[in-house]
Amino acid sequence: MSRNAFLNGDEAVAYGVKLSRPHVVAAYPITPQTIAVEKISSFVQNGELQCEYMHVESEHSAMACSIGASSVGARTFTATSSQGLLYMAECLPYASGARLPIVMMNANRAIATPWNIYGDQMDVMFLLNAGWVQIFVEDAQEALDMTIQSFKVAEHKAVMAPVMINLDGFVLTHTYEKVNIPSQEAVDQFLPAFTGAPHMMNDETPMSMCISAGNQHNMEFKLKQHRDLLSALEIIESVDREFEEQFGRGYGGAIEGYKHEDAEILLITTGSVTGTARVVVDQLRSEGKRVGLVKLRVVRPFPVAQLGATIKNAKVIGVVDKNISFGYEGTLYTNINSALIQSDIKKETYNFIGGIGGRDITKEAILEMYENLRLASVGESIEKVSYYNVRCAL
Repeated sequence: MSRNAFLNGDEAVAYGVKLSRPHVVAAYPITPQTIAVEKISSFVQNGELQCEYMHVESEHSAMACSIGASSVGARTFTATSSQGLLYMAECLPYASGARLPIVMMNANRAIATPWNIYGDQMDVMFLLNAGWVQIFVEDAQEALDMTIQSFKVAEHKAVMAPVMINLDGFVLTHTYEKVNIPSQEAVDQFLPAFTGAPHMMNDETPMSMCISAGNQHNMEFKLKQHRDLLSALEIIESVDREFEEQFGRGYGGAIEGYKHEDAEILLITTGSVTGTARVVVDQLRSEGKRVGLVKLRVVRPFPVAQLGATIKNAKVIGVVDKNISFGYEGTLYTNINSALIQSDIKKETYNFIGGIGGRDITKEAILEMYENLRLASVGESIEKVSYYNVRCAL
């Protein structure tokens, strides 16, 4: 039977990993991810998890070990954060290009310089082009559930791509809440043992990995990888539906709307800020204001059609970014505007950038965002890109 426990987000991921029965875990601790790999190590030490636990000397080594393990058919997990993710960057396209279904948790954290250990989403935005499925979770329950789901998505024969699960540093990784832990028997039924794939190495059919491909063939390799990643959206949504049928909770696939059907004003969020925004939506709805919320859960592959269907009835749209693409705007804002153009949807959109270096995006800030969007909806001029909770003149 399932049971409830009081867990932080790191621990929730660790339980999701244990229930998924990986063969190999490559671990290098970095704040605020450390608790996750520590908890997994305790499961291995006390016999609750039978796997090869590799305590390596760097994040680069963690991904290199994961690539080696996955290339011979092992179910593989690792975790990182911030500068550690950037240190791994060289290895990430090796994993995706070799079509290895590695699952990694990334504790989103600010990057240097200046040095900062608190949470924003700058780290992962550097690596949207790495060929990995990119999932963002709102709370610890979703973190546990998506860890289990991610193995099933990554290992699907139509996908065969690595998956990165993003948790906002400290806000999720170190905050405790009630989490339902499914039974091992139920997870085993949902996620069968991984037995590898034809392109993985074995003694019977020797092959080369990371071959060279010149201009005669390279584009075809990359185009197939790209098209398979696009098709992963359908698998992500079907896996989430299957999970909901078995465990009684689901997340709407790539996008989850909240009171969006009749909303004239919509705010699009990712990660933990969604919870605060949902409270604000309830408050404004109680005042008779037609506002709604869209949680963007999957950023790669980008859910173009799903986004268009979810926001089609709104007059104006705001996008909350916990990152800055230096010299331009928020990265999600760029992606969302592109998706609307592809869908031939003409909407007024506005970018709200906040939470950099772990600064809170408060309820009051979100109320201000909705008020600015209301002003825009009646024809008043507001800034296309706004910055929230800036405390000094620049």
